[in-house]
Amino acid sequence: MSANTSGGNVCVSLRNLLNSIQCIRDRVRDGESNETDGAFNLSNFWETLNQAVSAVSQEATKLSLAFSKPPLPSQQDGEKLAESILKSVLTLSTVYYWLPKSQGVSLRRQVRDATVSVLEGVAQLVEVILSSPLQSLTQEQLTSTGGVWSACDQLAHLPQDNKAAVLVVLSAQSGVVKDAIEEIEQALSEVQDPFSDVLDDDQEEDEPRGNRDMYWSEKDRRVIGPCQGLMKASAACLRKLMSAVRINGDVGVAQNVAQLDDLADITKEISPGVDDLALCLYPPMDYSGVENNVSKLAVLLKKVLEIIRSSHVCGESELTWVQFLDGAVDHNLQKATDLIQQDS
Repeated sequence: MSANTSGGNVCVSLRNLLNSIQCIRDRVRDGESNETDGAFNLSNFWETLNQAVSAVSQEATKLSLAFSKPPLPSQQDGEKLAESILKSVLTLSTVYYWLPKSQGVSLRRQVRDATVSVLEGVAQLVEVILSSPLQSLTQEQLTSTGGVWSACDQLAHLPQDNKAAVLVVLSAQSGVVKDAIEEIEQALSEVQDPFSDVLDDDQEEDEPRGNRDMYWSEKDRRVIGPCQGLMKASAACLRKLMSAVRINGDVGVAQNVAQLDDLADITKEISPGVDDLALCLYPPMDYSGVENNVSKLAVLLKKVLEIIRSSHVCGESELTWVQFLDGAVDHNLQKATDLIQQDS
């Protein structure tokens, strides 16, 4: 009877804890930082944040261990555990709010997302403990505990300033664009129907496929050429920009921090643009769709290059490739348009 009562009281503490963590998580996800008028010490922020993250990890581990084997924590011990983990979570969210937007929007987004991941991990752990048989360590609880550790580890290894945060964004975009280019190249290298591995199982042996819409025509392949050129220009732009940011990127002046954020934001549009173009290149090819996506990607790339040109990361050596890529975009756009309209 007393064990059941104790279990019920502990569960009340855990449910209250879960509600509190979820509220804190939602505020972090949607809230704004506290702007400071004075100088902001970024190294002090990171030191304090890492201490807060370490405390959350330790408290989550304590909570998990307390509910991994008999005896069940007493009501008093359960309340202390809940208070302790809630205190660590509140401290983490408070430290996050110290980081002002003036340190860089890209940096703040990454710190916010990583903080939210930690809070979600802790909330999930509490949920698992509540839904599992008390006094037994389930695989799900082990996994959830590991999830908290992993989220804490990621937060502790975030980029340390806005320049590094922008490089993370550019690297992710570059990877997606590279994948899209490789997929098209792979499909083109296959002489047979690019969809044969998907559709052949449904094909009767005595009914050979005669649907030419599933293959690229010679004109299709000619049109794909400058489209690939535009996609490769996108990849080169991201690659070169990453190098320029590494060499020239500056976070000592507010204007330069903002320029880095502008570069990150505009380049986030490149991979969706490349993906849209790549998808419409597969047979049966819709030339109007190809022309539309080629035009949109070209306009976007010229806008990106213009923003690069006017930013502090563009020195004399960078200006050379910016101008070259600007010309390459024009050339491939014109060539694709001419080939699409040919014989139409």
